[in-house]
Amino acid sequence: MAKLTKRLKAVQGKVEPSRLYSLEEAMALVKDVNVAKFDASVDVHVRLGIDPRKADQALRGSVTLPHGTGKSKRVLVLCTPDKEQEAIDAGADFVGLDEYVKKIQEGWTDFDVCVATPQTMGQVGKIGRILGPRGLMPNPKTGTVTMDVGNAVRDVKGGKISFRVDKYGIIHSSIGRVSFSPDKLTDNANELLSALVKMKPSSAKGTYMRSVTIASTMSPGIKVDSKTIR
Repeated sequence: MAKLTKRLKAVQGKVEPSRLYSLEEAMALVKDVNVAKFDASVDVHVRLGIDPRKADQALRGSVTLPHGTGKSKRVLVLCTPDKEQEAIDAGADFVGLDEYVKKIQEGWTDFDVCVATPQTMGQVGKIGRILGPRGLMPNPKTGTVTMDVGNAVRDVKGGKISFRVDKYGIIHSSIGRVSFSPDKLTDNANELLSALVKMKPSSAKGTYMRSVTIASTMSPGIKVDSKTIR
């Protein structure tokens, strides 16, 4: 068993493991129990009552957080030459096609989001086995396969995040940094959680949102009462 540090021991007693906190209480507490010496990420982990093996329950989507994530995302746009200037003007970090497909085939994945135009998906398919497992594959459901590359890049830079359920039926997503105010973290979390509620598959049975946990990097998890989600 890993030995607890003095800092972690000092904050562990502040979280009651059996208690369900309101979303507002959890966001204030997650800042209080943060032990990292850097501006840690605040993450939401949502266990859903779905079966990801069923096509209609393999949830995937995107949402724009009102206060962003606090992290600048590096965006790659794979497009034809006529769309390159639009992507550059919108703030894309990398723009092109053949040269980037080749770089990715050689192991380069130094970006956070990949946007592609529909015409390039034949080329993008060649690197699907590399992008897919890393969650970087462009997808129409997340708005990353589009002719409107300018708006897609601006959305990502402005706080748009993508999410997908894992094989255990859990959504993991960053919704800000511990330097954010509790109100901003609450707004961001509500935006994500509300989107998940709206996406509930009609075939899902029983309790849909089974558990919601908030945690910052290296901090204890804080259980949230799902009834406090707006």
